[in-house]
Amino acid sequence: MRLVWLLLILVGGTFWFIREVQARPIARPPGVLAPHAPFQAQLTPESEVRLEKPGFRFRPVAYFELEARVLSKRLYRYDAASAISPVDLALGWGRMSDTVVISKLRIWQSDRFYFYTWLREPPIPLEEMILSSANMHLIPGNPNIELRLKRLKPGHIVRIKGFLVNVSGPNGFYWNTSTVRYDTGNGACEIVWVADLVVR
Repeated sequence: MRLVWLLLILVGGTFWFIREVQARPIARPPGVLAPHAPFQAQLTPESEVRLEKPGFRFRPVAYFELEARVLSKRLYRYDAASAISPVDLALGWGRMSDTVVISKLRIWQSDRFYFYTWLREPPIPLEEMILSSANMHLIPGNPNIELRLKRLKPGHIVRIKGFLVNVSGPNGFYWNTSTVRYDTGNGACEIVWVADLVVR
């Protein structure tokens, strides 16, 4: 019996260690790591893009590309959108990709929103935080991209290429993407069909 308990403790300890290592943020030196704002281009009627997942319809509204630092990641399994978008990333660019700035913020995600707070004074102006970060609902274009999105950790630098999309689905489901970076609150998140993902 003692051997069984020792084995259980060993297995549990190993599982806990692996989870802790997987969840640990990627350490980054000070400095801006993703200097450029996202690139966005309007689609023309001639640029036909077909995006498909069973039961849902996707209307691409813009080509979208960005390089950003992962500030936070949240997995979703049970809400209406989780069938197509199992991962939300809070992403930062410009000074919101700088470790010095991020270390002075508490960042978290909940219910498809992204939040941050600070002690005393904000490390950079609030308007700059809004323009230089966003919560994005990510729709992986294939199973490999989905797996890699789920494995991301805060501190990773990601380069994403794809499309901003509006979505409709079963039981009257609809989801419209933001197309600007200065909005906040409900409806301010980008809904991104991820066609290509590079991680460093």
